[in-house]
Amino acid sequence: MAPRFTIRPFILEDTEQVVSLWKNTGLTRPWNDPYKDIQRKMDEEPELFLIGELNGHIIGSAMIGYDGHRGWLYYLAVDEQHRHKGYARELIDAAERLLHEKGCPKIHLMVRRENTHVIGLYEHLGYSEVDTVVLGKRLISDDSSLQ
Repeated sequence: MAPRFTIRPFILEDTEQVVSLWKNTGLTRPWNDPYKDIQRKMDEEPELFLIGELNGHIIGSAMIGYDGHRGWLYYLAVDEQHRHKGYARELIDAAERLLHEKGCPKIHLMVRRENTHVIGLYEHLGYSEVDTVVLGKRLISDDSSLQ
């Protein structure tokens, strides 16, 4: 029987598997608490948080944001043993469809410079580097030892 890949909205019972996926794929950073990021997303447009399942097992995720001007793609992850099979493309396509349905005119994403293996995928899917500088400022610390 061929593997069956499905995409569905995130539910809270997925939390541990998703955090594990993010850690295993190198998406987490010490200054970002993935549990808090999930809770924040569940408070704002939770329907824009997708899970990719292969035969009932979580192997992918995509967190999507939309501010009325542009869409954003975050936490796109596919388990390493399931890469190069089109699953990331399916998650990206689903994210783009959801944003298009909301009337979103454009989508952006950020890739860490060291994450070179994924840049080729995005370029293949029509994404290109935008000549901007991304600046950030932390408003709430996720590190409880700093509060």
